Amino acid sequence: MPRIFFEKQSYTCQDNESVLDCLTGHGVPIPSSCRSGICQTCLMRAVEGEVPLAAQQGLKETLRVQNYFLACACKPTNDLKVALPDTEIGARTKVTVLAKEVLGGNITRLRLGCTLPLDYHPGQFVQLHRDDGLVRSYSIASLPQLEEPLELHIRHLPDGRMSGWVHDILKTGDTLEISGPTGQGFYLPGQPDQGLLLIGTGSGLAPLWGIARDALAQGHTGPIHLYHGSRDASGLYLIDELRELVEQYPNLNYTPCLSGPNIPKGFTAGRAEQVAFSHLPKLTGWRVFLCGHPTMVAATKKKAFLTGASMKDIYADPFMIAADRVKPAA
Repeated sequence: MPRIFFEKQSYTCQDNESVLDCLTGHGVPIPSSCRSGICQTCLMRAVEGEVPLAAQQGLKETLRVQNYFLACACKPTNDLKVALPDTEIGARTKVTVLAKEVLGGNITRLRLGCTLPLDYHPGQFVQLHRDDGLVRSYSIASLPQLEEPLELHIRHLPDGRMSGWVHDILKTGDTLEISGPTGQGFYLPGQPDQGLLLIGTGSGLAPLWGIARDALAQGHTGPIHLYHGSRDASGLYLIDELRELVEQYPNLNYTPCLSGPNIPKGFTAGRAEQVAFSHLPKLTGWRVFLCGHPTMVAATKKKAFLTGASMKDIYADPFMIAADRVKPAA
């Protein structure tokens, strides 16, 4: 009979018994609800061992490739080492600040060198740790296949403890620690003709910059539309780099959007999500990535679904400030 390894303990799984029943039967508390593979409350990850395909039905492809599974639907036939998602941040890794650059929109571009190889996808995020225990999460904008240094875009917020420290005090050559990566919003190959819609505000461009370039680097041939929004032009950044990328790749479209009263030449009037839906009113078959202000992300996720995108193809990444964050941006 297979054994389940969880938090340094092992448990024997009976024939036709699920991982959830095995662990809870031994008194191990595992979050669960419907126990029928629908609510996904019992989501876990196989650190080692092969997960039955039936245990991954209904999950996003980005979860499947990372060996996530539903414990209630997983009846293993071999040994499994498993973990809960919120314990998956992992050990810390030391990094060195290789470069620090102030971009537009009060954004600091931080390039970090890792002491150990870091396996990640552009669009995921890492936790940045300060010596005094302060921790914040930031999305990854770099491409590992191009051997780029780990790149984070950090918006300097008023009274932002981490962002202010990064902007004012942290310097090239300093060392600090990161943990992770985690997050499901990243590009996966396999459907090169699929349309990709990317909408972001503020430093929400960071994961989108990584995802778009990752898709292009992996030979994506379908249309890629990236909309970056702000109230005025000073809130946008990487404009020239994105326009240069558009020149290189005819399937990439970049639209900088301004919601304020003054619209300079070369920019589009309107909120990013509103402009996007006016250009792309039907999203059936499209993959959608949303990053930035939580209100925008929530409303746009609903709108994308109502205009035809499948929920499994919508990746939403709301950036919330530290006090009530899901994923912080300061």
